[in-house]
Amino acid sequence: MNLSLSPLALEVLDLIDTLVARYQESYEAAAARHQLTSSQVRVLELLSQRPLAMSRLAERLKCEPSNVTGIVDRLEGRGLVRREPDPADRRVKLAAVTEAGRLIGDQVRASTDFTRTRLTTLPPEDCASLHAGLARMLN
Repeated sequence: MNLSLSPLALEVLDLIDTLVARYQESYEAAAARHQLTSSQVRVLELLSQRPLAMSRLAERLKCEPSNVTGIVDRLEGRGLVRREPDPADRRVKLAAVTEAGRLIGDQVRASTDFTRTRLTTLPPEDCASLHAGLARMLN
């Protein structure tokens, strides 16, 4: 499919690309301050919602289960994650975040200052317009 984009739409794409790259840099720097990778922090964030089976973590991260096992092993070694039996199926192990892991995840999220700082400086009507536009793009 060949979509013809207006010059403004092409500029918006460039801005989105730049925003994503800068956010990722900020996120990775925040994770590195805790000697973590961005993937490890993402696991902490996912597990802060609820414990998950390794297969479900792999689906959410869009990676192979063996990669998730390595990530969880490293986090478990630092006391940030623990494995526990699934109450519904004791053959399945769930990964769960510890309080230390939750705290570090919260700290990383709070220190990803690139977008947070910029969003706080946007006038409310600009923030509302940005929200509406992004929501429409994602739906």
